Amino acid sequence: MSPPLNPNSPFAKRRAGILLHPTSLPGDGDGGELGAEAFRFVDFLASAGIGVWQMLPLGPTHADRSPYQCTSVNAGNPRLISLQRLVEWGWLVARGVATTGCGNDWRCNQLCAAYAGFQSVASPAERAEFADFRATHAAWLDDFALYEALRADQQGRGWFDWSPPLRDRDPQSLAEARRRLAVPIEQVCFNQFAFFRQWHDLRRYANENGVLLFGDVPIFVAYDSAEVWAHREYFRVDAAGRLEVVAGVPPDYFSATGQRWGNPHYRWERIEQDGFRWWIERMRTQRELFDLIRIDHFRGFEAYWEIPASAETAIDGHWVKAPGQRLFQALLDSFHDLPLVAEDLGIITPEVDALRIGFGLPGMKILQFSFGGDAHNPYLPHNHEYLSVAYTGTHDNDTTLGWYAGLDESVRAHAHEYLGYSTEAMPWPLIRATFASVAVLAVIPLQDALALGSEHRMNTPGVTEGNWRWRFAWEQLPDDLAERLRQLVELYGR
Repeated sequence: MSPPLNPNSPFAKRRAGILLHPTSLPGDGDGGELGAEAFRFVDFLASAGIGVWQMLPLGPTHADRSPYQCTSVNAGNPRLISLQRLVEWGWLVARGVATTGCGNDWRCNQLCAAYAGFQSVASPAERAEFADFRATHAAWLDDFALYEALRADQQGRGWFDWSPPLRDRDPQSLAEARRRLAVPIEQVCFNQFAFFRQWHDLRRYANENGVLLFGDVPIFVAYDSAEVWAHREYFRVDAAGRLEVVAGVPPDYFSATGQRWGNPHYRWERIEQDGFRWWIERMRTQRELFDLIRIDHFRGFEAYWEIPASAETAIDGHWVKAPGQRLFQALLDSFHDLPLVAEDLGIITPEVDALRIGFGLPGMKILQFSFGGDAHNPYLPHNHEYLSVAYTGTHDNDTTLGWYAGLDESVRAHAHEYLGYSTEAMPWPLIRATFASVAVLAVIPLQDALALGSEHRMNTPGVTEGNWRWRFAWEQLPDDLAERLRQLVELYGR
C-alpha cells in the first residue's frame, strides 16, 4: 500500500521506534519520572536516529501498577511527576515536609509541599496557567478530583462499595463532599496540572529533536475508575453499580477457558446517542499528550466478547457487534485525521480487517509470532505491508533473548534459516529483520536493544505479581549502541 498523501501524517515516512514506559527510566525513586532521565533518553533516541518513543498508558494505576487498569483514562499518573523539576520551578522548597491531608506517603507529602509552595510563590502567569488548565480539562478533571479525594477518604475502597448517596452521586451528598474535601480536591487538580506541564515540556523537547511520542489507549476502562463512577449511563452496571457483564476473550489455543478481564462493557447505544462525545473527549486528551496512539484490543470495536458477570471463566461469553464504523467516523469528523495504530492481535476476522483498513490504520506484526509454520504466516516479514508496525515483541511478550532461549529445535531451525543463518548473536538478527521490514514503523523494546533475558520482561499475562516494575540503568547501554542502531536506521531507510 502506498504511503498516505498527507505529508504531516506520522505514517508518511519510514521510522524506527523504541518501546519503553516512563516508569522504566532510571532514577532514585521506585519508578521513573518526567525529569532529567526522560530528557536524556530523548537525547539517546535522537543520537541513534530513532524517531519514535512508544510507551504504555500514562494513567494513575491501582496497587498492581498495571497501566491498563487505571483510575482514570484521562488523568496522568502523579508518580511520574519529577520532584526535581518542581524544585527547579521554585514550587518545592523543602524536602520531607508532611502536609495536612497527604497521609504517610513520602511522595504524596512532596506534592502537597509543592502545592503549598505554588500557592506562596507562583507568578500571576503561573496562576493563570493553572486556572486555564482546570477550565480546559474540566470535563474530566472535576469528577476525577472528587473521585480521588473520596476514594482516599474511603480508605481506598472502590466507588461501588461507598455509601449509596456517594456511590449513586446524590447531588446534595456530592456538594457536601466537595466542601469537606476541598483541600485534597485542590491537591489532585494541582498534581494533574504539574503532570501535564511536565509532559508538555517533554513532548516539545522530543519533537524538537525529531522524536514522536507514541501512546496507548486501552479499549476498556477499569471498573474502579472515575469514568465508570461519573458516567454509569455509559457502562453495563446496574442501579446499585454492580457489573452486569464483563470483558474478555473466548477460549483459544492458549487458554481452554479464555480470559475473563473483568472490565465493564460499554452501553454503546447510549454512547452513540450522545454522538460518541465521551470517546471524542477521551481521544482529545490523548492527542494532547501523543503524536500517534495505539488502540488496544482493536477487534473489540467490531465485535466484543461479552461474559456474564456471574461467570467464573470466559467460556460462557458470546460475541456482540460494536459500532466501530460509526465511532471512528465520528472521531475522524471531529479531528480530521486518525494517527492511530490498531492492536489487531488475537482472533481477527475479515470484518475487523475491513474496519482497520477502511480508516487507514496500521496493524501490528510481531516477529516472535513468525516462526514454526509455513511461508504464509502473516507475521513473517515478507508478508508485511507498508501500513503496519513491525515489532520484535511487545510489553506482553518475553524479551527476544528469552523467547529465543525457549524455542524448540524445529522452530529455532526455521528462524535460523529464515534469518539467513546470521552470525550476529540474538536478538540482533530479529532486530535487523524488524528494521528491514516494509512496515512504515519498526519498534523494538529497549530490553531487546540491550540483549536482556526473560528476567527483564515488563509483563507476563496471566501472572498477577511482579509485573510493570522493570527499570534499566544507563550502565547497561553498550558504548556503541546508539551507533549500531543508527547504522540499521540508515541502512533500511528509517
